[in-house]
Amino acid sequence: MAERRAHRRSRMVLPIKVSLPGTPHLLAHTIDISISGARIGGLREQLQPGKIISLQRTSQRAKFRIVWVRQVGPGEIHAGVEAVDSHNNFWGIDLSQADADAKKGTEVLMELLKSSKARAVAAVQFEATTGVGK
Repeated sequence: MAERRAHRRSRMVLPIKVSLPGTPHLLAHTIDISISGARIGGLREQLQPGKIISLQRTSQRAKFRIVWVRQVGPGEIHAGVEAVDSHNNFWGIDLSQADADAKKGTEVLMELLKSSKARAVAAVQFEATTGVGK
């Protein structure tokens, strides 16, 4: 299955305030974060995908778009959000190295898979042409 996310998620529970237009802020928390978004838990209010919300972490405030919403239990909702604008370290944590490490790991894995597949194809071709191994 192909990865749809642009950046790797890191499991991280951080307290946040969620602000919807015209309502008082809601207390919630992240479940995992990435450079460009997060999965939010602890929500009690139903949110609408596509809507823009404001998240606050410490003194940092930023706008995020709701991508998906799921009811995960009685009275608890999770939501996936993506940053509307690029932020200079909104989460207060350097995620760029973890993202780079994950991409490098994926590249190494793909090379290993390619070389394994190439060896398997060569073995089948060898057996087919020589009759050895049958």
